[in-house]
Amino acid sequence: MEARLAGDLPVGPGWQYEPKWDGFRAIARRADGGPVSLTSKSGKPLARYFPDVIATLEALDEPDFALDGELVIPIGDHLSFGALQARLHPAASRVARLVREAPAQYVLFDWPFGTDQPLSRRRKLLEDFHRRTGSDMLILSPATDDVEQAHAWLRRSGGALDGVVAKRLDEPYRAGERAMVKVKQLRTADCVVGGYRETAKGEVGSLLLGLYNHEGRLDHVGFTSAFKAAERRALGPMLRPHCGGPGFTGDKPGGPSRWNGGEEKPWIALRPELVVEVIYDQITDGRFRHGTRFHRWRPDKAPGQCDRSQLVRELRPSQFAEILGEASI
Repeated sequence: MEARLAGDLPVGPGWQYEPKWDGFRAIARRADGGPVSLTSKSGKPLARYFPDVIATLEALDEPDFALDGELVIPIGDHLSFGALQARLHPAASRVARLVREAPAQYVLFDWPFGTDQPLSRRRKLLEDFHRRTGSDMLILSPATDDVEQAHAWLRRSGGALDGVVAKRLDEPYRAGERAMVKVKQLRTADCVVGGYRETAKGEVGSLLLGLYNHEGRLDHVGFTSAFKAAERRALGPMLRPHCGGPGFTGDKPGGPSRWNGGEEKPWIALRPELVVEVIYDQITDGRFRHGTRFHRWRPDKAPGQCDRSQLVRELRPSQFAEILGEASI
């Protein structure tokens, strides 16, 4: 079951609100005491990357279940999306090492085993299941019918939750449909434009964003998502007078990685003179996880003021525990 994006949470009787965790969505299934399967939202198998979660689920004295939840990994003082991504590695030896260093946890929020059951009944079945298991690796996500409590989760998370989801208590589990409502928490940041990339037609395709680190060097932290054709044409004359600078003096864009097949991506460096405000959703390993959205130019902001301190951190375990109503995880 998926969610449609909304500007605000629906209110009134019959709604249940839940935190939208920032992890890997996963469905776990078991039938007749057999092996446990763990699949992503797209249907890809995840068991080989999360053997610790599989071992926890297979050790349960529960022959039949279906669980909908989120895989998370606490690292240091935050929940790390980067640690989740690192698990998706072809070498079993590396996965085993990562499991030892940072075990994963599974946050449970729905029971799709009886899809024709209303959410009010499914939630009761999920709570009964969680109470029977008693495993620290399996965490029951909180739920409330109080919209003020849902807004409080966002405030108490320090801006690090991905959002809040609303579900109808009287509706069944509608797999493949956008039957939930989600309100995502979007944040803004002022960034230095350290360069840009061009399209095949020679127009500006994206702005490359930088923030100053504690050493005073400009690190590449992400990019703006695609502009409309008219905007691309207007950007060229605006940016070209600033060409010829050093661009990024810290972490640089365009290098080969496992995500681009080792391919170098050319870019054009700019002097660090332009500041832009962008809208983003999440941070992973000190970078914007997804393409940001252009909001406005900031001619009133000095480039030197654009440092990493303005970025919202990933969710800390203490915030995670507070939302769950537990002392610690």
